[in-house]
Amino acid sequence: NQKIEIIANHFEKILETLGLDLTDDSITQTPHRYAKMLVKELFTGLKKENFPKITTQENKFQYNQMLVEANIEIKSVCEHHFVPILGYCHIAYFPGDKVIGLSKLNRVAQYFARRPQVQERMTKQIKECLCQILETENVAVVVDALHMCVRMRGIQDAAALTRSLDFGGLFLNQDVRHDFLSTIPTLKDLKI
Repeated sequence: NQKIEIIANHFEKILETLGLDLTDDSITQTPHRYAKMLVKELFTGLKKENFPKITTQENKFQYNQMLVEANIEIKSVCEHHFVPILGYCHIAYFPGDKVIGLSKLNRVAQYFARRPQVQERMTKQIKECLCQILETENVAVVVDALHMCVRMRGIQDAAALTRSLDFGGLFLNQDVRHDFLSTIPTLKDLKI
């Protein structure tokens, strides 16, 4: 793959600039491993063709209450420092005429996480995508994450967690929003 070769060559130069011995058998393949990880694992969400196949079903049973999928594991990379963002996404929606399989909520969240990101944008992307798929504005997304750029550099705060929220439709109502938020872990209860 041409992308992997190009990235590996550039990363090799970075390692040399840092003074690492690229003849060391532990590091010799690191540029290639790193490039392959970026292209084939961490940043698969950059390719539109990797968007998960999502089919909707008719809401035959007329379910009209809130549906919540909590603790969807997400792994992303901060686009400012290229270090991990690790956390959970919590999604809720009120079905209209369409529903989707529960695992599809996970797949959408993970697709948008698999790219260099900022948490706020990722939260909005997940919500807007689900609104379009489900043909409803009644979608809420909360992302709770720890940012290694906060833990490992700069302020080096090992306890800080970030919560971002995006609410649409019925979730703009304070009581509905409260009902949803009461079903997901609080920041202090999260084990990240």
